[in-house]
Amino acid sequence: MLQKLKQTSKGQSAFTLIELLVVLVILGLLAGLVGPRVLRYLGGAKSDTAQLQIEELGAGLDLYHLEIGRYPNNDEGLRALTSAPSGVSRWNGPYLKKKDVPLDPWGNAYHYKYPGENGDYDLYSLGRDNVEGGEGEDADVVSW
Repeated sequence: MLQKLKQTSKGQSAFTLIELLVVLVILGLLAGLVGPRVLRYLGGAKSDTAQLQIEELGAGLDLYHLEIGRYPNNDEGLRALTSAPSGVSRWNGPYLKKKDVPLDPWGNAYHYKYPGENGDYDLYSLGRDNVEGGEGEDADVVSW
C-alpha cells in the first residue's frame, strides 16, 4: 500500500507528512466504525462472565449442602464456601477453586439470600449500575 518511500539526503527512507496523515485518517475512521461494536461485545462478555461465576458459586453451594446438610445462612454467606463457619463440623472445603469469593465483573459483591424467594437460595449480581432492574449491562444476572 505505502511501499514507495522517499529517499532523504542521507540515504535513509522515510514517509512524507501527507502519507502519514492519510494513514492516521484511515485508522481514525476504522476506530470510529469498529469501536462501538467492540464495546457492545465487551458489555455482553461481562454479563456472560457474571452468569458463569454464578453457576460456579452455585455448584459450590450445592457441594456445601451435600456435606453439611444445609445451605449457608445469610450471616455465613458465600464466605462459607472458602472458610469453615463456626459450629460446622462436617465442612470439607474450600468449595471454590480460588481462595476468595470473586466479585462480579463490575467489582461488586454477589448478593446471596437463604432461603431464597426464587429457589432454595437466591444468588445474583445487580449488573453494572448495582441497582435492581435495568437493561443491557445494567440488567441483573440471576441464578434462577
